[in-house]
Amino acid sequence: MKYLVSSGEMKEIDKKTIDGMGIPAIVLMERAALKVAEAVEGYLKEPEGLYQGNKILAICGTGNNGADGIAAARILSCKGHEAKIYVIGDRTKASALFTQQLEIAVNFGVPMISNLDSAEYTIDNNTILIDAVFGVGLNKEVTGIYRDIIDKINLLVKRRVFSVDIPSGLSGDTGFPMGAAVKADSTITFGYLKAGMVMYPGCEYAGEVTTADIGFASGEKLGLNLKYFTYDKADLKLLPLRKAYSNKGSYKKVFIIAGSSNMSGAAYFSARAAYKTGAGLVKIMTNEKNRSILQTSLPEALLCTYPDGELTAAMLHSLKEELTWGDVLVIGPGIGRSKEAEKLLELVLENVKVPLIVDGDAIWLLGQKISALQKEKFSPDILNEENNTLSDKTGENSLSYRVGYLKNLLPDNTILTPHLKELSYLLGVPVERIQKGLLEIADICMEGNHNIYAIKDARTVVAFEGKQYINMSGNNGMATGGSGDVLTGIIAGLIAGGLQEPAAAALGVYLHGLAGDYACRDLGEYSLMATDITDYISRAMSRK
Repeated sequence: MKYLVSSGEMKEIDKKTIDGMGIPAIVLMERAALKVAEAVEGYLKEPEGLYQGNKILAICGTGNNGADGIAAARILSCKGHEAKIYVIGDRTKASALFTQQLEIAVNFGVPMISNLDSAEYTIDNNTILIDAVFGVGLNKEVTGIYRDIIDKINLLVKRRVFSVDIPSGLSGDTGFPMGAAVKADSTITFGYLKAGMVMYPGCEYAGEVTTADIGFASGEKLGLNLKYFTYDKADLKLLPLRKAYSNKGSYKKVFIIAGSSNMSGAAYFSARAAYKTGAGLVKIMTNEKNRSILQTSLPEALLCTYPDGELTAAMLHSLKEELTWGDVLVIGPGIGRSKEAEKLLELVLENVKVPLIVDGDAIWLLGQKISALQKEKFSPDILNEENNTLSDKTGENSLSYRVGYLKNLLPDNTILTPHLKELSYLLGVPVERIQKGLLEIADICMEGNHNIYAIKDARTVVAFEGKQYINMSGNNGMATGGSGDVLTGIIAGLIAGGLQEPAAAALGVYLHGLAGDYACRDLGEYSLMATDITDYISRAMSRK
């Protein structure tokens, strides 16, 4: 497990390492500058770098990030490279460390550039740039001369940009530019990855990221409870162990309610993935019209069906008895949005006594149910039917209300697996707001709540118990029908194998992406299908 940090957390780590642990700030800065210089030199030694020459310009703001850049330029200059410094900003308001590093650079004779728009110096396609204008402390929109210089950097087609700690102008929290941000080729970040550099579009601005150890004390050592984390292959050790002396009854049973009339695919993908990740038995409750194809395509699965058309009270009673079969319950993949699907969801919510995973159409139905509850509390004419949001006329916060309703509707530790459009409908906020503040929205979902949200996107986020897992496995080939159904089955199978719900959700998302990466490696991103993801689950779980 690797931790990631917000801008605020990183500033606290920096402060506590200096003030609490006694490491001088200038020592940390020298180490940081050395890491940047090593990255630039490493590039110059590569074949591509040899063609660029060694013309290096550090563009530095007047804060501590700028001081890092000045120190890096000085180190490179002392090693014989043609390194120069350009300072942007008001030096009278500079930080103490900036002033100190600038004085050292002058003492060493590092050339200073006073004007980039004159004949004195020209940034061209052979210039290696060190971007040290802003660090993680930036808290306002980039404007004026700062935006001009960032735009100038980004317009250069063949230049090579190394950003110091974070691309200037990029939010370390959201991953979105704060007005404008440098598009770096490489970023050398210090201590921890910043959450905003992992999320989209931040990862596209950061380029190739190196996390450099410069001597910060760990968050654990400093007594900090860091919120964000991610997994890599080393964390496959968390997979539940299989005992040598066991049988199918040694592992739990997964009960999946999926597939409306002639829509068997979602049921198939979820059930097959649950088997692939360790379930002892899987039973599918589905529309009778799906029986033949499911029995043919997945004979390992047990089936119980309900007839096409209206579900009578007697039928619902019979289906209620079936719910007692499973140790893990899934509802939603492909069940549709009909009245019958709504009755099935009600049946589950009223009777579930085992870990529950809510996916797909069931999430949409929950959004409908919350809308109905809101209409009882508020005047119906203030509810926007298109996106389920409340008008500001009420003075009430629609998002907070809807999260509260979900808390009351669902048992503790329910796992919800919405993609952004489903989450938008569920919570009553536009997709655009979720995209621009996904980590913030995930925080709100957890407020006073004991449910688990696996919010599916290019960077899927799993939010639970005040923590957020940010997934870094997966690829764009997985943007295909049925992929989400596979994820639901993987999570269910991991719970059946013995993991607790939060761990199953986070590790399940990682495994899902890892299986997709293996499949993409062999088949290519254009040809990837949900079936391929299930086929590669076994390789992903092999820990090789």
